[in-house]
Amino acid sequence: MINKVLRLKRPQKRAISVVTDIVLLSVAIWAAFALRFESSSWMPDQKQLLVSVGTVTVTLAAFIKLGLYRAVIRYLSEHAFLAIMVGVTFSSISLIVFGFVFQALVPRSVPVIYGAFAFLLVAGTRFVVRNVVRRPGEKSKDNALIVGSGPTGMQLASALAQGVEFRPVGFVSLDNGNHRSLIGNLPVYSMGHIDKAVRELGVDRVLLALEDSGSVNRKELIRKLEALSIPVQTVPSMSELVAGQARINDIRDLEIEDLLGRDPVRPDTNLVASSLLGKSVMVTGAGGSIGSELCRQILRHKPKILVLFEQSEFSLYSIERELQSINLVEGLGVALQPVLGSVTHRRRCEAVMKTFDVQTVYHAAAYKHVPLVEHNVIEGVQNNVFGTWHTAEAAIAAGVDRFVLISTDKAVRPTNVMGATKRLSELVLQGLAHRQAGTVFSMVRFGNVLGSSGSVVPLFRDQIRDGGPVTVTHPDIIRYFMTIPEASQLVLQAGSMGQGGEVFVLDMGEPVKIADLARKMIHLMGLTEKTEEEPEGDIEVVFSGLRPGEKLYEELLIGDDPQGTSHPRIMKAREVSMPWDELERVLDQLMRASQEFDCGRIVSLLRDAPTGFAPNGDVADLIWCQGQTPKPKSASVVKLS
Repeated sequence: MINKVLRLKRPQKRAISVVTDIVLLSVAIWAAFALRFESSSWMPDQKQLLVSVGTVTVTLAAFIKLGLYRAVIRYLSEHAFLAIMVGVTFSSISLIVFGFVFQALVPRSVPVIYGAFAFLLVAGTRFVVRNVVRRPGEKSKDNALIVGSGPTGMQLASALAQGVEFRPVGFVSLDNGNHRSLIGNLPVYSMGHIDKAVRELGVDRVLLALEDSGSVNRKELIRKLEALSIPVQTVPSMSELVAGQARINDIRDLEIEDLLGRDPVRPDTNLVASSLLGKSVMVTGAGGSIGSELCRQILRHKPKILVLFEQSEFSLYSIERELQSINLVEGLGVALQPVLGSVTHRRRCEAVMKTFDVQTVYHAAAYKHVPLVEHNVIEGVQNNVFGTWHTAEAAIAAGVDRFVLISTDKAVRPTNVMGATKRLSELVLQGLAHRQAGTVFSMVRFGNVLGSSGSVVPLFRDQIRDGGPVTVTHPDIIRYFMTIPEASQLVLQAGSMGQGGEVFVLDMGEPVKIADLARKMIHLMGLTEKTEEEPEGDIEVVFSGLRPGEKLYEELLIGDDPQGTSHPRIMKAREVSMPWDELERVLDQLMRASQEFDCGRIVSLLRDAPTGFAPNGDVADLIWCQGQTPKPKSASVVKLS
């Protein structure tokens, strides 16, 4: 019967609501008089009948004016409850007024009794119907436990109650004093009783609704959530909601980087802003993971010109379109210049820098995937070493003020070609910094970036969703981690702090064991690890062995005596450098070996240079290993430009 009514058109539903209210209000008036006169057989006289008709008519008019008949029963809220209360109050007053007008017998207690009956009948029937209509949908919803009882948690609970996927069943408060209280008729548990909440409420998933300003022990939180072995997801932060970047019900997978147990690095915004505001800035590799985030952050500091230099046409198109949208919406007024080109072409780089009068260059263009560079040695050297050299020489020729290189922790005592090329790139900039004083060169070295194209997190997430196994190279492998925004903030900070030739590194806290990270992700996605002790588990962790050039642990410092800087979380490394004359000879030999496609010679030169390169295997270049390297036609050497 109810389903048939729900399928009716809206005017028909409103007509049924009006007729129902006429009946309910009439019953309430009769019940009020019958109770007052203590007679179940009471019948109104002519005047009392006129009073009743007038009261019902006025009440219906009040309900219409208050919008009660426009409310959808399925989504009835406290606003409808308030409308009924106001309408019934107005109805009780009208009963008194009509009693005086028609000189009818209306005892003083009748309007009070009538108001109570009318409210119970009108409101009660609506909320009963709402619950009946919602019941089938409620059964299909997942029970959601909300961690966080602040404004974000309250907004989330309200949004979920109106949605079709999740049903909020309780809160977990970070304040132990809120334990055993109620918020919106939902029970509140302290963090120490989260396992009890999951058990008692039949929780299907946990949703994090943490406040931006709240102080949370993230390590303790991740430990407790991991032990639950139920899916854990998160909602946007309050700052994202206020900025309009997301909605409260935009539920997404838990960002593991937010739970690494380390506070994010905060830049000195004043110092960064002063180095970018109104300047002409160029970012190489603008479409990459780090390069694109650099562009987003630089854009909001309102430079005069932002040059996007990128080799990939699609990547350049994507980031230029995104930045144009931000530029327009936020009214930043920055001139965006998308330029296709390769950092290995010195003349192209110099022409671009001179054309747009570039003052600061952030050099993010690089091949950084360790196994791929191991398999493509020459291209890795060309892009990472000579690309950096040619771009830096172009910057000097174009009169660029600052040049910042994005480096990696794999440049410290490298065991792979990628790390060795990045360390040699650092040496190139250090040499150029000593050779001249017009352009200030500095380098920023940091660990693995979560969410980048080479990050293990999206790989693990995809493997878990596909049913496993999750592949980890070695049970003891560890890495430092940071987020893309943190890495970009560090680069901008270093760009404004550099005096010439410095290598900046970040205090990144404790390194993370990759196998433990994989297990945390399995548990936080609501699954269990399949082991010999737990053969019925969901996802197995498989160790595939170290890849070519990979080592068990990474370092950020070559020496053991870093210097402090004006930023408490940024250090300045004391690194060995090479005189430019010696370095130029190494680069010339490396160029000759590259032109001759001699990968063995390249690896030997990288090892002999003061890079600390100690390869842990043979040359793995795919073409070199097949013996298909072409022979040079002549012994003459032409410099690449």
